[in-house]
Amino acid sequence: MASHLLSIADLADQFPAIIGWAIALKNDPDGLDFRPLEGLTIGSIYEKPSTRTRVSFEVGIQQLGGMPLTLLKQDIQLGSSETISDTAKVLSRYLGAITYRCFSHSDATELAASSEVPVINALSDLHHPCQAAADFMTIQEEFSSSKVNLAWVGDGNNVLHDFILGAAILGHNLTWATPPGLEPEESVVERAKSLAEVSGSKLLASNDPVEAVRDSDVIYTDVFLSMGEEKEAGKLSKFDGFQVNEELCSHAKEEHIFLHCLPAHRGEEVTDHVIDGAHSRVFDQAENRLHAQKSILTWLVDEMAWETYSEIAGLI
Repeated sequence: MASHLLSIADLADQFPAIIGWAIALKNDPDGLDFRPLEGLTIGSIYEKPSTRTRVSFEVGIQQLGGMPLTLLKQDIQLGSSETISDTAKVLSRYLGAITYRCFSHSDATELAASSEVPVINALSDLHHPCQAAADFMTIQEEFSSSKVNLAWVGDGNNVLHDFILGAAILGHNLTWATPPGLEPEESVVERAKSLAEVSGSKLLASNDPVEAVRDSDVIYTDVFLSMGEEKEAGKLSKFDGFQVNEELCSHAKEEHIFLHCLPAHRGEEVTDHVIDGAHSRVFDQAENRLHAQKSILTWLVDEMAWETYSEIAGLI
């Protein structure tokens, strides 16, 4: 039975090691000689346009010795003239793993349920686990292994869902501020709270951006309107006072960092001064999609190779 990654909670037991492995490989000058995907083709299905996800997966798969195969939804029969389940069964005969960037999380769940090879959720409307892996890799690079205070300002969306779960797994404290009515899914929050009982993470919900940001080490935001919501002008008006700007950042710790999963709508959820400023780590964060996903791919496809490199790198 293949292991899958549909939310970052699916990697709860391995998440700290996944991050450590990614950092080790990133800083290993001989890392490009490590090729655990040699002879395998990894398929990537895209229902949505992509920059970071598509490029980081294609480059990462090649660097690990595999061959990336991009499958646009309009080029295959997925969910139209062929069921998602049948597509999964067919692709399992050809591929070493499947990544899936989709609209509906239920479609990712259905694909994984019928796939005989690992399925990685490369973004759905409910979760974005690969982004969370890069987020917490960036945080660990900045703050080592210490517990940090995290702040989220913006929509209660898929990126926040896995940010909450990741914080709960790793024991970081997180306060998120969302406009009333745009809070994260309660089922995700409840799952995170159960993880936090083990790690000691403190998770707090708020509707006040200043309260969330006060004394934080990390400020994170995302676009106020996600892909597909651009015509929802009424939703945008709910974010008055939620822009991450100099005044809001002044409530954080002096040495805080700023994160954004990109693409950014500059002048909307964040100002140029913040995203281009000395506190910003958004492009390190974007680069880390590559390294974090290489760690995830290796662990899911060839756990023995992942453990071998862990030994070589002195991680275990």
